[in-house]
Amino acid sequence: MNNSFISDDVRNMIVEMLADDSDSIHIFWNCIKNHTVQLCGNIFPDNIENPFEYMKKSGWIESSSESAFDVFCLKINEGVINGINSNSMGIDIPMKFFEFDIYRLYRLDVLFLRDKDKKIICTHINIRKYTEKEESDRRILDSFTSEKAPQIFSRRISKMMSKYADKNIAFVQFDVERFKLINDSYGVEIGDEIIKFINDSLSVICTDDQPYSRLTADVFMIVTAFDDEDEIIEFIHKLEDSVSGYKNIEYRLIFGVAIAEDRTLHTRKHGDNATLARKSVKGNALNNIGFYNGSLKMALYHQQTIEDDMVRAMENNEFVMYLQPKYSISTGKIIGAEALTRWIHPEKGMIAPVDFIPIFEKNGFILRLDQHIWECACKKIHEWIENGIKPVPVSVNISREYINNFNVVEYFAELIKKYNIPVHLLEAEITESIDAEDTSGVVNNMKKIGFTMLMDDFGSGYSSLNMLKTTPFDVLKIDRNFLSEFMESDKGRKIIAHTISMTQDIGLDIIAEGVETNEQAQFLSKCGCDIVQGFYYSKPIPAEEFDKRLYREQIVN
Repeated sequence: MNNSFISDDVRNMIVEMLADDSDSIHIFWNCIKNHTVQLCGNIFPDNIENPFEYMKKSGWIESSSESAFDVFCLKINEGVINGINSNSMGIDIPMKFFEFDIYRLYRLDVLFLRDKDKKIICTHINIRKYTEKEESDRRILDSFTSEKAPQIFSRRISKMMSKYADKNIAFVQFDVERFKLINDSYGVEIGDEIIKFINDSLSVICTDDQPYSRLTADVFMIVTAFDDEDEIIEFIHKLEDSVSGYKNIEYRLIFGVAIAEDRTLHTRKHGDNATLARKSVKGNALNNIGFYNGSLKMALYHQQTIEDDMVRAMENNEFVMYLQPKYSISTGKIIGAEALTRWIHPEKGMIAPVDFIPIFEKNGFILRLDQHIWECACKKIHEWIENGIKPVPVSVNISREYINNFNVVEYFAELIKKYNIPVHLLEAEITESIDAEDTSGVVNNMKKIGFTMLMDDFGSGYSSLNMLKTTPFDVLKIDRNFLSEFMESDKGRKIIAHTISMTQDIGLDIIAEGVETNEQAQFLSKCGCDIVQGFYYSKPIPAEEFDKRLYREQIVN
């Protein structure tokens, strides 16, 4: 055979050398001239342009592994075009070569011949079927690189850190955001396929000097050497590009990075720090990469102490309902209240809501806390009626976490029935957002029962004037920051005035939050907004103190 890529004599010599390796397939691929020479095995024809494309088109690759194989091929193609730093790549992949075969695990290794610019010009491809013992050994090896049995993984990391004593070392941990929703939406089988795809892709993306492991469920970790942090960011972005979008399913990866500044620490401690960094950006819509540092350590320590106390605090009735009065500017009388939570700790005293509400929103405890406050509000309204005090409406907050995970409408209806109170006396506040479809459904169903629905914090976050034309809410609450910032200029005051006017024109009532000065109150009154709440009138107060104020007002009248 006359071949410009490899002579017959060289081919025959190589075939003779590989005569004892009859279970493997050996191919040379000239990446520049785009043709191949098969040395062992009778699977590939000679002179195909790209052996990897041929493998995929021939249906040899198991469908669940095709995406990982694509990552493998893309990296080789990138090496042909732009160069690559390694001399070889490999992937474990299920394959079959004949229609009636079953898929078996194969090892596909590629050795590179590179030019002076590190571009791949020629490859030696070796495809070898794993023996049953090798597959068994592989499963055992994987079991000792998990979080539960990390011995081998830890040794690999220690060896790598010793090798790169003059470089920085980063522990990069990541998971799939809201992975449970993927399982619920697409099925557990697809969820498993995504995990397999990521794990298989890491075997391609990571070099021999980048130990990686699937720790638990959808959590993975890679340890890599670097010179500056820009390298880490670039590595993470390339990783995201490679392992996102399996079968066009959208999912987001959350990363935590811990720099191994103290190499005397056990590798597991660095991994723990990466976990803390990863958890610190959970739920952050703008940033999906967290770095471990001293301030993060203090914040997470604070979070841990809060979480350690929260269940006991609920059992000991440390979460207390405070009421912030809503006043009529024109009459100076209380016309309603908002129920708020205060944590009275037996040792630490009053814990500010800003110190525990965000934590509860992340870990889900906010759902239990909300239910407790709803119950307290209904008890209080029932108590006023029983004691002959004319009740005023009390509004309670519905955290957005409820919208998709809880039948809040049925729960509110049961509360009204349980405490035998008029439905108009229990009002509900929800913070509006750009993702309003699910919110609108809940609001409309609540209104059908007779509840008054308040849009909380208008003028902050996603809320805008545009949403008012279709909003199902009854009452708009102007955010305190919106009020204070826009009051500072003539243009701002005009915006507030027009917002109030337009809101009333379309039939919405309006409440201004965060009123702190007489000037603000008088301006709002002139604009037609009569109902306010804020420190100028009253800070949130214990329910007993609110009872006294309400009773005094009614006695005077």
